[in-house]
Amino acid sequence: MSKVVLITGGSSGIGKSVGEFLTQKGFIVYGTSRNPERYSDSQFKLVQLDVSDTDSIEKAIQTVISESGRLDVLINNAGAGITGPIEEIPDAEIQRNFETNFFGPIRVIKSVLPQMRTQKSGLIVNVTSIAGYMGLPYRGVYSASKGALELLTEAFRMEIKDFNIQMTNVAPGDFATNIAAGRYHAPILENSPYKKPYGDTLNLMDAHVSGGKDPQLMAAAIFKIINTPNPKIHYKVGEFMQKFSIVLKRILPDKIYEQMLMNHYKL
Repeated sequence: MSKVVLITGGSSGIGKSVGEFLTQKGFIVYGTSRNPERYSDSQFKLVQLDVSDTDSIEKAIQTVISESGRLDVLINNAGAGITGPIEEIPDAEIQRNFETNFFGPIRVIKSVLPQMRTQKSGLIVNVTSIAGYMGLPYRGVYSASKGALELLTEAFRMEIKDFNIQMTNVAPGDFATNIAAGRYHAPILENSPYKKPYGDTLNLMDAHVSGGKDPQLMAAAIFKIINTPNPKIHYKVGEFMQKFSIVLKRILPDKIYEQMLMNHYKL
């Protein structure tokens, strides 16, 4: 029997690539979008869902269950980027980012757990970020939101183990997607003390995304995880040096690692 998969944020980027890959592999795939009517060419069904709206989450999940009778895999992929000096990012934008990247996934997880508990099976894959393993300059809010989801997963896994429900993190590095176009950029202010370092760092970040890996690598990695009987807690997908930077953080003294990051960003 084909597994039923729900992917939040399935209309573009990594979510779209994963959905198309799994569809080709014979899975029954539902993606989500705040405005699914804009994507009539999607290779898999899109349902309306806004991770900041509990009612829309419940409605989308009920649609999946009523049509397919079950829900085997949730891929919490919907996310938003944010950049800027932390001092200059409006509080409302920080809260909005956590609504999407942290509280949103929690809401969706809470909504799928009753069905998975009834089935006595299920897999939840939280798409985080390698940036969530370290505080990156001018990406601090993004790092914090993704890092929080990493830690939440560690705790959640132990709480749902008795129900035969599994949970894991997949942390991508830089991939060639449209995330840069969709993220919140704090403006580069003429009179800001951060004007030059923030502007330079922003250009570097955009170059990394533009030259990033093919999202199909994430799709293949998630496919492999779905077919793994006992998934690990953490997976990282990306350039070798991006993944190795996590290892370096564990073994280097804090200040040496901090200096390494500052050298990388030319700060």
